[in-house]
Amino acid sequence: MHRKVLITSALPYANGPLHFGHIAGAYLPGDVFARFERLKGNDVLYICGSDEYGIAITLNAELAGRTPQEHVDMFHEINKNLFKQLNFSFDHFSRTTAPSHVKTTQAFFKDLLANGYIEEKITDQLYSELDKKFLADRYVTGTCPKCGFEQARGDECPKCGASYEATDLIHPRSKLTNSCLVGKPTKHWFLRFDLFKEKLNEWISKKNWKPNVVNFAKSYIDELKPRAITRDMQWGVPLPIPNTEGKVLYVWFDAPIGYISATQEWAKLQEKPDAWKNYWLDPNTYHVQFIGKDNIPFHAVFFPAMIMGQNTPYKLVDDLPANEFYNLEGKQFSKSDGWYIDLETFFQQFTADQIRYAIASNAPENQDSEFSWKDFQSRCNSELLGKYGNLVNRTLVFAHNNCERKIPEMKHLHADDEQFLEKIRQLAKDAEEAYTSFRLRKASQIVMELSQLGNVYFDAKKPWIANRSALTHQDMANTIGCCIECLKVLALISFPIIPEAAEKVWKMLGFKSPLANAKWNDVVLSILEMGQDLPEPQILFAKVEDEVIQKEIEKLHHMTAKNKTPMTTTPLKEQIAIDDVRKVDLRIGKITHVERVPKSKKMLKLVVDIGTEHRTILSGIGEKMTDITLLVGKSVIVVANLKPAILMGMESQGMILTVETAEGFEVPHFYHARPGAEVL
Repeated sequence: MHRKVLITSALPYANGPLHFGHIAGAYLPGDVFARFERLKGNDVLYICGSDEYGIAITLNAELAGRTPQEHVDMFHEINKNLFKQLNFSFDHFSRTTAPSHVKTTQAFFKDLLANGYIEEKITDQLYSELDKKFLADRYVTGTCPKCGFEQARGDECPKCGASYEATDLIHPRSKLTNSCLVGKPTKHWFLRFDLFKEKLNEWISKKNWKPNVVNFAKSYIDELKPRAITRDMQWGVPLPIPNTEGKVLYVWFDAPIGYISATQEWAKLQEKPDAWKNYWLDPNTYHVQFIGKDNIPFHAVFFPAMIMGQNTPYKLVDDLPANEFYNLEGKQFSKSDGWYIDLETFFQQFTADQIRYAIASNAPENQDSEFSWKDFQSRCNSELLGKYGNLVNRTLVFAHNNCERKIPEMKHLHADDEQFLEKIRQLAKDAEEAYTSFRLRKASQIVMELSQLGNVYFDAKKPWIANRSALTHQDMANTIGCCIECLKVLALISFPIIPEAAEKVWKMLGFKSPLANAKWNDVVLSILEMGQDLPEPQILFAKVEDEVIQKEIEKLHHMTAKNKTPMTTTPLKEQIAIDDVRKVDLRIGKITHVERVPKSKKMLKLVVDIGTEHRTILSGIGEKMTDITLLVGKSVIVVANLKPAILMGMESQGMILTVETAEGFEVPHFYHARPGAEVL
């Protein structure tokens, strides 16, 4: 029975060009799944678009001397073109600056307000008399209220790691004009997420998602509090309340609503304005949202709560396959550090299928993974060329030379021929299961397993020898016929990952209609028509030479060296006596629990066993940590006799020792020392 499948990929932020790290998280998995579901004959709608509001865009636009609209226009087109180069099959790619998005977002707000889920609060915010406007934390700098560092950011101190509200800064000033800022009361609207705890817990308890997604979401639900959904600025969706000029809805609030407004826009373009309802208002729709792990709380908690507060019964997400991070040669992609791949030159040398396969075969499904040039070369040469391309070429060239360029008749098959055909069908079933469960790695392995199966069968059957005698000529025909059956299924199961190469194979088998229009079960179960003409074979993949890869590696390191700023070492502090050192009581503490502190990007709340008691310690080390649960169980160094301090409204009873690096904070830990042991 066919089903309706609504697929969304997280809206890319139009504040810079995308890279392969982004593609591996939310986009390639979504496109692969959409292509597979279409082959299954299902009614698929795949939606995406640019996320175009927010403080970061206004800040970067100002720094670049552009208007926010000019800024997002540029990156919307850049990213849209990248998706096109990668052969993505979106049914519609929209943007949140589209007029229809404003109407839908404001309707969301009005329903939440009418249903008692939004409250007004007056809070003090930083105001610039020079600019005549309130400034958000990204526009603010000042002196850290904890350590006195004079270049602290608006929400956190890069020196001591403390988190705070921008209004807590000493001598706050504008990052743009350096003018002094003053506290001024302003009204904001808060969404009462705390009122959705029970509904969210009940809903998510029924989800069979990845454990990391469910656990991450549950930890957010447990700590839900009212959250501001408005900003004092001009760039954004205006607040739909009279006399609120200069108030816009927060970008995290409006962005996910973009899935719905984009679908409504798609329906209008189809000249069927109500068609969006067939997906979003049908409880039988299967709704899948593809995201990166940093988007889990917004898609597993905040957006579902927003939908629960609506009068319109929008479809809640059914599956949320969040991927981990995809890095470059062991480090995060970073254009500012020169650690990135220039995509313009990449597509001058390599194909979309090559990078799609390289990412899919090493997808960050359950843990972080990475792109490396050597691995890319190996997968292109050993797998795409050496297995997949080799089987296609040797089979079709032989058929052209010895089977009159037609699909030969198969009859009187031997047991090994029948076993080969049965194994092909089994691998097709395995690929179907892999795609259904969002396992791109497994699907890629099966594609290569089928390729290798065909190569081994071809070698074992030796059709070139069977062709020498009239007595064994039919054996040759059976071998080539079976190999062509293998190519047919190979094209099918590889199409979601490498659509361009798969389509070429399909055409080389003599099919006139596109592979995208084929049906999975029909292709697997049917037998090709005897005598079907076989077009001229063509090479699918070129060899990636060593010198090409070496140049890319050298270019990468040259760019990062060029962009690297000299490391500055903090000057040594004044000398102290040994008695001063002895005053510091350093103990081994075992971390038994860790959680993020609400409203802080960096601050973590740790429970640490120091042997004699359990201490609560707050530490600003969490911003670049992707999985904070990895800290649990580690034995670390604790300053045990530090006077308690109030941070973020909580008492911190000590300090753990850490080292700050470009990638974040490293926590020294021990394997054999017991909690409470003295560090000498």
